[in-house]
Amino acid sequence: METVGNILGDKGTQVFKVDAETTVLHAVQQMCARRVGAVLVCDGTGCSGIFSERDLMTRVILNGLDPTTTRVAEVMTADVACIQPSTPASEAMAIMTERRCRHLPVVADGEIVGVISIGDLVRWDSRNQAFELRMLTDYIHGKYPG
Repeated sequence: METVGNILGDKGTQVFKVDAETTVLHAVQQMCARRVGAVLVCDGTGCSGIFSERDLMTRVILNGLDPTTTRVAEVMTADVACIQPSTPASEAMAIMTERRCRHLPVVADGEIVGVISIGDLVRWDSRNQAFELRMLTDYIHGKYPG
């Protein structure tokens, strides 16, 4: 069973963060520069939320807020679901589906060790399906080992 930790091993564990006082504009510039859809919002005491493309659309743009003066702390998602490296990838997908989110921080021993996105999970699922298809094709053509 594939775990989130295995996926992080392939993807990498770099975590992008911004300070809670950062403006929305600066956070979006950082997200674009790094080609990510979300950043964790942290301060000296730890992380207090996540700011995503969806937060930008639903909490900033739709409400007519000014991204040059609005702080990410005002519009971030504070109730963030976190998972562990041992969480099965299928469970991470279920959590994202249930909570309608696209990013989950991965926490081990109280420390954030990575962030898994829906794109990471789709890539994992696609690879698994390709492998299964190859095995079934080999089986049908009599090339299956065993």
